[in-house]
Amino acid sequence: MSFLGVEQSLTGRRWVGPSVELERASEMMAQQTSLPRAVCQVLARRGVPAMEAKGFLAPTLKELLPDPRGMRDMEVAATRFLQAVQRKERVAVFADYDVDGGSSAALLLVWLRQMGLQATLYVPDRIDEGYGPNVPAMQELAARHDLIICVDCGTLSHEPIAAAEEADVIVLDHHLGGETLPDCVAVVNPNRQDESGDLGYLCAAGVVFLMLVEAGRQLRETRAKGPDLMALLDLVALATVADVAPLIEANRALVRQGLKVMAQRHRPGLVALSDVSRMDAAPSSYHLGFLLGPRVNAGGRIGQADLGARLLSTDSMVEAEALAQRLDELNTERREIENAVRAAALEQAEQRGLEAPLVWAAADGWHPGVVGIVASRLKEAANRPAIVIGFDGDEGKGSGRSVSGVDLGASIQRLAAEGLLVKGGGHKMAAGLTVMRDKLEPAMERLSELLAKQGAGQGGPADLKLDGALMPKAATVDLIEQIEQAGPFGAGAPAPRFALPDLQVRFAKRVGDSHLKLSLSDGMSGGLDAIAFGAFDGPLGERLSNHGGARFHFAGRLEINTWGGRQSVQLRLEDVADAGNG
Repeated sequence: MSFLGVEQSLTGRRWVGPSVELERASEMMAQQTSLPRAVCQVLARRGVPAMEAKGFLAPTLKELLPDPRGMRDMEVAATRFLQAVQRKERVAVFADYDVDGGSSAALLLVWLRQMGLQATLYVPDRIDEGYGPNVPAMQELAARHDLIICVDCGTLSHEPIAAAEEADVIVLDHHLGGETLPDCVAVVNPNRQDESGDLGYLCAAGVVFLMLVEAGRQLRETRAKGPDLMALLDLVALATVADVAPLIEANRALVRQGLKVMAQRHRPGLVALSDVSRMDAAPSSYHLGFLLGPRVNAGGRIGQADLGARLLSTDSMVEAEALAQRLDELNTERREIENAVRAAALEQAEQRGLEAPLVWAAADGWHPGVVGIVASRLKEAANRPAIVIGFDGDEGKGSGRSVSGVDLGASIQRLAAEGLLVKGGGHKMAAGLTVMRDKLEPAMERLSELLAKQGAGQGGPADLKLDGALMPKAATVDLIEQIEQAGPFGAGAPAPRFALPDLQVRFAKRVGDSHLKLSLSDGMSGGLDAIAFGAFDGPLGERLSNHGGARFHFAGRLEINTWGGRQSVQLRLEDVADAGNG
């Protein structure tokens, strides 16, 4: 049954509220814990029992951090890593060019520097070298180093790792493993096929952090001391959120603690990046995902591949400011390129039809650095897994994004095994691929077939799931702070959304090109400010600007707006329905 009777909102969505069971559970929790009902609704949705509610709101690493030795090859990897430190060996870190790769590399570079060892950073160029280790790079690094550590890549790189004959290789990764592993010292990866998958939610930086925890344990056994690991959690938090890893179990605690570390503003790279992003509030998972992450990624997408890792690992404020400025410029450039590709890809996908199990688009000259972001936009528009491919000659490089419950990485890997792709891999929610032009149509047809078997393409526009309803007077700063304790929110832990029923628009003003700022009122003493980003890109902007005194149900996420040192509640508006007819 629809929530508040909304079968079709202004954006065409049905509103779905909590089930009767969830309502009962939240009611009981509110009685047993004295927590606000809205907080209990959020906790009940996340499956938290009433007796665990208080503990869930205060997650600690001590309780949630898994034993690193639960992962295969972990002890071997940490032992070989420490051996390199003790022997003052030449160490190279080979990293992927995204935020997770850059953060993972920075974790190792900073840790090693604090132990007196300067490691070499190597990040492959997205266009010239593509993803992961390649034979020439690994041979060159092996000739000049004793140990190569591959982070956020390497699990499927059998040939390049075999080519690094003169050096030992350790892989610290989280991408889906194949039937066999590369021949090297260690492959630490919770998504190896011989792992239980219990820690499959970790990003690469989480895996690297656990390796450093194990290294710290081994150091203590010899009465030696390693660097302060808690101080490195800002990097783990950034990678976890930016790589869209689910914010569950240990990831919750890693991100929560990491945000606290970041708020202390000790890391030059993150301080400079926060400042250039005009971040004017305490860091949140939103800032990591939408302000900092895209800028760190910009170097790997359209600029110099190692800029992000260099920024995150530098201890020089002067260098950090210069790198942050360059990444900010590249991010602006990236947005312009992305907008052009997005418009063309959406048009092509619409012509093909957005109802199929897979939405895809491909064309010559689309920049490989933006196809992943555009795939994400297509996925959001259609509520389907999406693939976007840019061709250079007969070879196309593409990226895909999936929807909840559909494992894209496994399907892409299967396509590669069947010979329809040159190569491909990834994880459940994101994947990369290389395809030849003559195989494009059959590959997409086969992928659509595989995804359909997993249930892709069965829904229309996504239902809007709501945690409950609130009146404006109940939406206080104190309540939002308590709700935030149930976070951080992001992948695997959607931010709570509430409906504010039967309100009038007291004031509406267009902001920038497409946003709308609103003041809402219940006609009595309750009022609330709201912001609708991109309102004029869809139906909301026009309808709310010309409301004619009508009453509406509003839905979105409550947040604290800080302005001039004062805090107030603001609704980040996502959807609206006419209150008169539901």
